[in-house]
Amino acid sequence: MVVAGRRKSIAFFIALGIGLIGVTVLLYVGWGLLNWHHGILLVLGVLLLLVIVSGVGLNTAFLVREIRRNEQHDAFINAVTHELKTPVASIRLYLETLQTRPVDESKRKEFYRIMLDDSDRLLATIEQVLRTGRMGAVSRKLNLSRIEIAGLIEECLTRARALHSLPAESLKFRPGPPVAILGDADEVRAAISNLIDNAVKYSGSEVNVTVETARVDGKFVTVRVKDEGPGIPKTELKRVFKRFHRVPGPLASRVKGTGLGLYIVRSVAKRHGGRAWADSEGPGRGSTFVLQLPIAQ
Repeated sequence: MVVAGRRKSIAFFIALGIGLIGVTVLLYVGWGLLNWHHGILLVLGVLLLLVIVSGVGLNTAFLVREIRRNEQHDAFINAVTHELKTPVASIRLYLETLQTRPVDESKRKEFYRIMLDDSDRLLATIEQVLRTGRMGAVSRKLNLSRIEIAGLIEECLTRARALHSLPAESLKFRPGPPVAILGDADEVRAAISNLIDNAVKYSGSEVNVTVETARVDGKFVTVRVKDEGPGIPKTELKRVFKRFHRVPGPLASRVKGTGLGLYIVRSVAKRHGGRAWADSEGPGRGSTFVLQLPIAQ
């Protein structure tokens, strides 16, 4: 889908370039035919200048956009490579240790636990990449069922505590009135899990994340995930949901991830007739990510 989009963009600007050449030739011919009308020549000259300036501006904007896309794509490739290579290297190291020397039972169990954690991390990365590809397939239908949102959130929190080795008080849940949605359980689970994982990753050393639910106008339910992390500049609040995008800052280089999590959240929200957004009072003030979905009627 991304390649096809780029091809269309490139084709458009090639056509634009050809069109500019054609217009230039026509204006040049007109210049020769009408050289005895100085007023008309002046108008044609101004038009020619405007066309050329507009063309250069559009092509410059296109090139800048393509450069940014390529940079984001390269960053994504590097991140995915790291996320795949690191757990594989870790698993291989522990397997080699178990194979080449005797290890006592307690140490062996610890090795098994670490390898299972690395396997989960590997599977999570692969699933995220595959899910992003599926999101791009417009023809893919939702597997709709009635979902109790509180139960699904509890499930996601339990998974997150185990995945990040966190105590219960680090991930708190404040449910609102009981509410159900009609949605694809797999997709909604992925969206909520990504919001929680994102909040944990950007919380720093002390994780204090709160998940809240509330009804809105009797038609929607909101899932709010609040953290006490570094916050987000206002200029980045909308951009964080773009594919491959990661908020620049001191934590960006240290936080593991592919830049796909929030893109998946927004895609799930749109596919279910809802929306997703982020709020933050600025750097150092924490962030709140909101997933809003229609209530089952």
